[in-house]
Amino acid sequence: MASIVKSAGGWRVQISIKGKRESATFVTKAQAQAWAAMREADLRSEKTTGIVAGKTCRNAFERYEKEVSRTKRGAKWEAQRLSTIADMVVDGIKIGDMPLAKLTSDFLGKWRDSRLKTVVGSTINRDLNLLSHVFSTATREWKWMAASPTTNVRRPSNPSPRDRLILLDEIERITFALGFDGALVETKSQAVAVAFLFAIETAMRAGEICGLLPEDVTGRVAHLPITKNGTKRDVPLSIRALELLALLPKFGNGEPLFGLNSVSLDSLFRKARNKSMIEGLTFHDTRHEAITRLAKKLNVLELARMVGHRDLRMLQIYYNETAAQLAERLD
Repeated sequence: MASIVKSAGGWRVQISIKGKRESATFVTKAQAQAWAAMREADLRSEKTTGIVAGKTCRNAFERYEKEVSRTKRGAKWEAQRLSTIADMVVDGIKIGDMPLAKLTSDFLGKWRDSRLKTVVGSTINRDLNLLSHVFSTATREWKWMAASPTTNVRRPSNPSPRDRLILLDEIERITFALGFDGALVETKSQAVAVAFLFAIETAMRAGEICGLLPEDVTGRVAHLPITKNGTKRDVPLSIRALELLALLPKFGNGEPLFGLNSVSLDSLFRKARNKSMIEGLTFHDTRHEAITRLAKKLNVLELARMVGHRDLRMLQIYYNETAAQLAERLD
């Protein structure tokens, strides 16, 4: 039974359940009594079920960030997402303040529906995947929950995958807007133009191109030590890709081949696209265009190895030859 006594700082309460002691001080006696009743119930439940009581979503997010996220390449993104989600409000309660013991699929469903008013389904599904792993870890390893509530949360539909191909006219307009005429590169904008053309040749992502170092290219192979999925990959280079690399200035040891980072590349590309009055084109569309072109030269296994897809079904997202193009192959 709880012991509650008046002290200089307010009302001090002490509880002892099966050898575990806790104490706290409150302004009023009623607050002390309420806390004692809640903690005694939590501790009895913990002894019975083995589930650690009194933990909140924020506690789980912070521990996950320290113990799990920091071992991943996407640690910064996960930390940012968990911090943002913790501050989101559902039914007047911040998600971070929600006790894990009271977290339900209904609560998360309301969060999903609220988010659908401002973001697409794929964004919510990425967040749900992250939350699912947090709560599964809290369930299996930390014993903070009896079960993960994300299991019964309905996932929204993902938007249709992009099928944007790049017209020859658009390639010419973009490179012209970036000041590239096929000569040696002298400016950052021209380097972006070469990166754009190089991406169409290789299907490499913007981050992979920006991170490419001189020592990563040997003969007709570009070695990518770190890729989006966390594995290394060797990319075969066409004669045209090598010609493009030869146009780049020579930087010092350890400097990227293109002399660009992802932020500057994206900014300069967007400005050139707008200047060219081209609608709905992103730098990442080069990957889609490249895979469609490469599919005419490589079989599906060769293509998957070159572009880094372990799941062959993923190629269907990027590969978009038209029916008319496929018809040309038929007898």
